[in-house]
Amino acid sequence: MTEQSTTPASAETATGPLLVELVALAHRRLTSGLAAALAEEDCTVDQWRVLRALADGEGHPMGELSQALLIPQASLSRLVDALADSGHVYRRQGDQDRRRITAHLSRQGRARLARLDALAAAQDEAARRACGLADPVRALERLAGL
Repeated sequence: MTEQSTTPASAETATGPLLVELVALAHRRLTSGLAAALAEEDCTVDQWRVLRALADGEGHPMGELSQALLIPQASLSRLVDALADSGHVYRRQGDQDRRRITAHLSRQGRARLARLDALAAAQDEAARRACGLADPVRALERLAGL
């Protein structure tokens, strides 16, 4: 083996931040700003994400939501329970399979989501300006595998 192949990282890589490190840092900063904005409406980032996922009006099974939002099923169940207790979400049994329960956004939840989305949009605009790219979403979609 050559010395270069046994070296874990080149000097250039070791001195500068890794892309994954920068993405993690950006995620934390963006999420903390969003969390602070949503807290004005007594909402968490994950609650907002659940409401947004249900906004299509289709109704979604918990397993599907868990996978789509990358939230563990037990945590998602607690989130949906809290949103249901506050009247923002409701559950419905399937017509053909009574065991299949889907979560839906209520009218009250839709109104709340509109307020939350306005707060998130302001955060989004600030992030886009700070990014300095014409279309940062396309790059992030590629990274996220969307």
